[in-house]
Amino acid sequence: MSDQFELYAEVREDLGKGASRRLRRLGDRVPAIIYGGSKDPQPLSLIRKDLEKALENEAFFSHVLAINVAGKKEKAILRDLQRHPARNSVTHADFLRVDEKSAIKVHVPIHFLNEKTCHGVKVQGGMIQHQATDIEVLCLPSDIPEYIEVDMAELKTGDIVHLSEITLPKGVTSVALSLGEDHDLAVASVVAPKGGTDADEEAPSEEAADDDEA
Repeated sequence: MSDQFELYAEVREDLGKGASRRLRRLGDRVPAIIYGGSKDPQPLSLIRKDLEKALENEAFFSHVLAINVAGKKEKAILRDLQRHPARNSVTHADFLRVDEKSAIKVHVPIHFLNEKTCHGVKVQGGMIQHQATDIEVLCLPSDIPEYIEVDMAELKTGDIVHLSEITLPKGVTSVALSLGEDHDLAVASVVAPKGGTDADEEAPSEEAADDDEA
């Protein structure tokens, strides 16, 4: 996966919680840190408007990023993001350095396709429930998919999609499934409408059939 995002950062010399609060109060900067690999952790500050603009793109969360520090680029992925509990503004960002030759774990968003035309929804009146919105995968940085597709078109009420039923790109494996069959988690399901399906309403009950025969 080629670099699509580049963030410009400055080395943060003033450290500690108090320093981070002062930086946030300025409004235009967000404290951050980049760590991992053979280098020491490096505190950084990011331009707030650039970070928030990048966060509008779903791909930013699963993409290999270029963190430009004083003209030197480091490849990294977004590992953690902290937000203000009331304002939802970003208060801190963590980036993990990546090595193109070393596999890493990353959460990749799921794109559910054909939900409106799903048989269990359109024909049977059911409702789709999402048990997961992303999948944790293990792969080389260059193989990280932007998203993973799950086609819901043929599912009927009562059907459940599990991790083992999802086709992952070449070189990409599910972290959960590597732990065994007990970790074959549900990703989505189609739930029957309250009161049952139309087919249930049309089918006579056994008691009604006995009354007719009597």
